[in-house]
Amino acid sequence: MSQLPYRPETGCAATALLRGDNLMATAPPARSWLLIECREPWPRQALTALGEYTERVRAACAEIGCRPALIRRYGRSDPTVPRRWGLVDSRPGRESARWGELRSYADLLDVLAGELPGELSDEPAYLICTHGRHDPCCAVQGRPVAATLATAYPERTWECSHVGGDRFAPNLVVLPHGLYYGHFPVLGALDLATRYDKGLVVPEYFRGRGSFSPPVQAAQHFARAAGASYEVNQLNPLAVKAIEPNRWDVTLAGGYAVQVSARLMTIDAALTCGSASPGQARHFELERLVAP
Repeated sequence: MSQLPYRPETGCAATALLRGDNLMATAPPARSWLLIECREPWPRQALTALGEYTERVRAACAEIGCRPALIRRYGRSDPTVPRRWGLVDSRPGRESARWGELRSYADLLDVLAGELPGELSDEPAYLICTHGRHDPCCAVQGRPVAATLATAYPERTWECSHVGGDRFAPNLVVLPHGLYYGHFPVLGALDLATRYDKGLVVPEYFRGRGSFSPPVQAAQHFARAAGASYEVNQLNPLAVKAIEPNRWDVTLAGGYAVQVSARLMTIDAALTCGSASPGQARHFELERLVAP
């Protein structure tokens, strides 16, 4: 049987939005990021674009808990402008970004080893997933967002390869904090950027912070829903204790003690455009919250 042609209105992002899939605590783990400017068409498995350096870079990233991603500017690139690499630390209290010129993919091993320090930057970076070969919804939903942000913030904006959660497209990651957003309107991306400049998260589109575990992301969500601060640097985790296989006690800065539990839900639908139905997703629930 031949595969039906892709249609945005029946793609994984549109159907997830229609179902009302929960964004809470869906940010994949990413304590740090290696950003690799690649101007050629991206393969489905993005890192294979590095050719002979693919496995060495993948192993070096895995060793230090770093998430690699391909990046490119929206629209046509100026071939006379050198490519760039970025190394971003998203851990709380250590948020930073260093950038340098990417002469060859061999440089990436020196970057990860700390032998190419680059230049420290205090500018945010906006990563918009447009990785169509991984999932067409990412390209269809992400490119209008990339165009909007690139018009307002050309130096901050990058298209990027797969970041996780195709069904939440458009997906935006705001660095250096590693804030994940999804299912927001195109023009809403400008508000997300403005609020970040003010040190705030926007809870209605917030998937979580990748440098925190999913139980912590869920605990922060419930604390904010109970009236806690929307400030990015508030509610950092002080302690996380697994009391059962799917239940955690999370202590957050500011005096919040939150107990959350998780269960797997079966969804009678494909959760990505390339997967089969049904799918499974983890859903967090609040068990107890003690506020200051």
